[in-house]
Amino acid sequence: MNSDVQDHHPAVPHAARGTSHQSVPSNSTVTTVNDNSMVPFNLDATDTTTPPNGAYDIDTDDANLPEPRHLLERIPTVLQPSIPWRKRLMHFTFAWYTVTLSTSGVSLVLAITPHRFRGLSTIGLVIFLLDLLFFLVITASITLRFVLYKGTFRRAFTRPNEALFVPTFFLSIAAILCNVAEYARIFIFNDDISYGGSHSSNNSTASSLPAFATFLCIAFWFFSALTFLASVIQYHLLFTVKAERRLSLTTITPAWVLPIFPVMLIGTLAGSFSRTQPPESAMAMICAGLAAQGLGLLVSFFFFSSYLSRLMAFGLPAQRPGMFIAVGPPSFTGAAVISMASDIPRVFSQLQESRVAILTGVGDMATLTAGVKLGAIWLGVFLWGLGFWFFVSAVAGCVAGMRDKRFHLSWWSMVFPNVGFTIASIKIGTGLGSEGVLWMGSGMTVALVLAWAFIGYRCVRAVVKREIVWPGHDEDS
Repeated sequence: MNSDVQDHHPAVPHAARGTSHQSVPSNSTVTTVNDNSMVPFNLDATDTTTPPNGAYDIDTDDANLPEPRHLLERIPTVLQPSIPWRKRLMHFTFAWYTVTLSTSGVSLVLAITPHRFRGLSTIGLVIFLLDLLFFLVITASITLRFVLYKGTFRRAFTRPNEALFVPTFFLSIAAILCNVAEYARIFIFNDDISYGGSHSSNNSTASSLPAFATFLCIAFWFFSALTFLASVIQYHLLFTVKAERRLSLTTITPAWVLPIFPVMLIGTLAGSFSRTQPPESAMAMICAGLAAQGLGLLVSFFFFSSYLSRLMAFGLPAQRPGMFIAVGPPSFTGAAVISMASDIPRVFSQLQESRVAILTGVGDMATLTAGVKLGAIWLGVFLWGLGFWFFVSAVAGCVAGMRDKRFHLSWWSMVFPNVGFTIASIKIGTGLGSEGVLWMGSGMTVALVLAWAFIGYRCVRAVVKREIVWPGHDEDS
């Protein structure tokens, strides 16, 4: 199982174990049959071998799914007979969207990193296009899994191990939309997509900006409604899941905040899209983004209190890379608030005072907007400290060693939450005019690219070595 969400294995009676078996690696499983011989999992859907009572959760809706039988010992997967890719596809879970989320994050950071060289934007665009390919392939694979194994659709939303990763689909969409805005700004609109800005260099691209702004506006409100509804539904499913599948506070990890994470990115989208909108639309977008950012951050804080209690009482989780997820909420919030506040001077200057109550009677508009921007920067710095603490704690946990050193898709958590941390650092450095902080942001960008490349290599290797997309090794276990 590649998640610390519910870290347990079926108990094996001592009498059922052979006395001559040696200790073997823990990256695969085998089963026992009536003649006490050891054989690999039978993945044939016609297998009717019945395990001992209580050895697995009985669910009539899953009756047609091939499942591992009574777990006895583990042998290396490379020694097991190969199985068709069609059957391996049954274990292709929503956690694979962490790949596209991380890749989008890297391309986004490359688009805004402050210290640039010629060709950097092109490199970022290539990575973004590669991410779009990944997104299509992963979506097609998961869809095919649901078509071939119909029971897996329901299991994906009701088994907590995989259900907690369903929101990575929405997070990937949010990251893709942010990339669309940034690379359209760079390659189509000559670095200026602001409403009412100067677009004189190319009349054809300037005329297409209103249509592009309309697309971003529709995408923003649709994404906002969808992710808010999805977060409510998903937490409700987790609240009402069967008692034997329910999550335990003894195994809580930062992954528990993932269902509310897409709501937080509404603020990130608002900070990126509002500059393309007319003042009334931009004001509505910023207010919605701020409300969503507050909702996501506060819900995350509620979970983090239990998470820290778990660390004190039960120690570090088995999957240490997942600790980096805690870096995301404060970092993305700080970055989003600063981005939204940066558009306030433009919005207030274009709005009529009578349209906004807070502007009525204000004599010095420049002072008001400067105060909003300053407050946002202070809030960003305030939250940056929390993100940095979670980052150092996660690094310390990984350096201290992991019980399970095999690759898991949770390793991508070392990339996508730190994208928010890097963006927050860049926004703070820009707001404070600090060259040192900006160079730190550029250094973090380089580290992110290296981490992304290394984890990508390990991910491909893990598929080939049968460490993932294999029975008993994925979030559907």
